[in-house]
Amino acid sequence: MSFVILPELGEGIEKATVACWHFKEGDLVSLDDDIVEVVTDKATFSVSAGASGTLTKILAQDGREVSVGETLGEIEPQ
Repeated sequence: MSFVILPELGEGIEKATVACWHFKEGDLVSLDDDIVEVVTDKATFSVSAGASGTLTKILAQDGREVSVGETLGEIEPQ
């Protein structure tokens, strides 16, 4: 199992809000696909898939505030 984690976004940025997922559960994703977009009060960021496989679970739905290091979703490697 590979996890989609909210990475460090910049100095002093501790939280972001999930703006939208570009894939839905069950979709195939490729390594480095931009799969989810998050926003802060300063900028919008894309979070990439860390592995190729099936997006099996979305843990942070659109509109949810998440912290750096938090798991956003799960990918089952192919």
